Parts: sequence; structure tokens; C-alpha cells
Amino acid sequence: MENPVLVQREGAIAVVVLNRPEKLNAINRAMWHDLAESFEALADETWVRCIVLRGAGTKAFAPGADITEFTTERSTIAKAKVYADVMRRAIEAIDQCPHPVVAMIHGVCVGGGLEVAGLADLRICGESSRFGVPIAKLGLTMAYPEIEGLVRLVGEATALEILLEGRVFDAKEALAKGLVTRVVADGEVEAEAMATAQRIADGAPLVARWHKKFAHRLRSPAPLTDDEYDEGIACFGTDDFQEGHKAFLEKRKPSFKGE
Repeated sequence: MENPVLVQREGAIAVVVLNRPEKLNAINRAMWHDLAESFEALADETWVRCIVLRGAGTKAFAPGADITEFTTERSTIAKAKVYADVMRRAIEAIDQCPHPVVAMIHGVCVGGGLEVAGLADLRICGESSRFGVPIAKLGLTMAYPEIEGLVRLVGEATALEILLEGRVFDAKEALAKGLVTRVVADGEVEAEAMATAQRIADGAPLVARWHKKFAHRLRSPAPLTDDEYDEGIACFGTDDFQEGHKAFLEKRKPSFKGE
């Protein structure tokens, strides 16, 4: 049996693959578990400058949960709670990952698939990609940990439109709603997502992580502390700042070390 999640290395880019192509990468409990394990491990890797998250193949990112598990893994409230704990760990691992995450979206990105893609920092999809959360037709809720990312991404009103109507809609509408960052031709999705990741990886890694941390911190209404204000100028004490501004003056490409 193949691993439900693969981690591949391409230079300073880690590629995390939802690997159930025979099921269009439908998310089962094992995949949630391995997503958590993979992102928790990558969080501590110093070689990583960007993570690309994708589904195996080009037919789907993920169509949502594997419904065949409903009768085995989620048939009672007690079982559903165990499953939810596994899922929540994966959600938190992706959301809290310090490295920038780019979702490469081919084809269907629905339900739990949209939930996972929505945790990425950038989302790049093809023109024929389809999105939605039609779980009301299953009598199923999107619980607090799952809905949080969607509300944060598109706002309460649009999130409720998606959830209450349960429609599956196209990439053009997804872009208009703010669900995706960029829409390209289907055949260009992989190249554009990897090029985006490479542009991120070519920048100063400390700065990328700081920017992601700052953006996440501003989700909270709590006033910034003096230490946090100081953190905003910590870049001036790094070797990468010295390298970056010297390279600019010398009209050459900088070589950042993450120091």
C-alpha cells in the first residue's frame, strides 16, 4: 500500500503530495495523519524555503473526505471525535507551518480539499478547476476548526454563501471570491506553481518566515507588544540584510543563507 502523503525535495522546495490518485486523492484518516506528520517535520527543516502542496495527478487536488470511511471511522459521535482530533492536528500543522505554502490545484478542489488548499498562503489553479463545499447535502457540518480558515480567507458572508448553497463553481468565480490567488491555463498550473515557489525560495528565508508570522499575528485583535515592534526591525541585524542590500548596490543576485 502506497503512502497517502509523499514528501519530495526539489532544491529548497518541499513538495507535499496527496497521494491517492485512484480515489482522486479523497482524504481519509491516514492522509490526515500523514499530513500532520509531514508538516510538523518540515516545520523544523532549515533547508526548506517554500512548500508546494498538491494532489497526485492532474484530475483533482482532492474531492473532499473519503465517504467510504463514514461507516467505519465516523459512524458514531465517539468515533467522529477521534477522527476530528486527527483532522484538527493536520489543520493546525499546515496553518502553523512557518514556511510559505503554495497550493498547486488541478481539477476538483471540493469539501475537505478546499479546506486543505485554503490553509496555504497562495493558491494557483487551472481554468477548469472546480470548487465548493457541498456537504450540507450529506447532512454534514464543517466544524469550527475547519470553517475558520474559510471565513478568514473570504469573509463570513461569502463563506456562508459557499456553505449554505453548496454549489460547485468554476475557477473564475473562485478567483472573484478570493479563494484562489491566480488562475492559469490547465497545462501551466504545475509550472506556475513551481515558479512561484522558486521566486519565494530565492528571497531571504528569514524575511519570508517573518512576513508569514506577522500576517498570522495580525489575526488577533490584541495590541502589539514592544517585543513585537522590535521584531519588525530585527531583519537589520541579519547577514541576509547585509547581503541583500550589497547585492542590490552591486547589481547582482543575492545569495541568502537564512542567517
